[in-house]
Amino acid sequence: MDNLKRKKIEKIIEEFKIASCEEINNNKHFITTKQYLYTLNNGLTLTREQVFKNNQNGDAVIIMPVLENKEILTVIEPRVFTASGIAIGFPAGYINKNEGPINAALRELREETGYVPKDIRHLDSFYQDEGCSRAFNHAYLATNCEKKFPQDLDQDEYIKYLSFTLDELDELESLGYISGANSKLTLARGRKYLSK
Repeated sequence: MDNLKRKKIEKIIEEFKIASCEEINNNKHFITTKQYLYTLNNGLTLTREQVFKNNQNGDAVIIMPVLENKEILTVIEPRVFTASGIAIGFPAGYINKNEGPINAALRELREETGYVPKDIRHLDSFYQDEGCSRAFNHAYLATNCEKKFPQDLDQDEYIKYLSFTLDELDELESLGYISGANSKLTLARGRKYLSK
């Protein structure tokens, strides 16, 4: 990776580093849980808690956008519960009620980056954490993406984006910059598809 891209990454990381944190107590909870008692056919019982996000399962999409120059668009954003507080990954987000996964993927890509693809392909679907959640994620490869709109971020969403070659993404992953399971799996599936 060239020095210019490294410096851009370092600048964004410095900008998004956590300066302070304080616990707030209010009655607004995006994440809630419910506890259930399950009885199996063999008579055994299990007690489990299910995580809900905004009173829904938390189904989501992850999009690996390939630009017309063949570079791959990534997002850099605060991920305050990680060791570094920052993550490099792919555009992603929750599927809204009554919204299909492919429409959610197109919407999230447009909102987070302003890019629109000429083609989008389903790569894989998987549970995020089947031990406590029904969240089912869908990974997509969006190709021939063009910048057509400004970013349209949520009120407390802070995202910068940069593009990299596939080799540079491999380097970022090996250095630990790409560490989220959703992005790692999408990268692996996308790499396999692009190598055909």
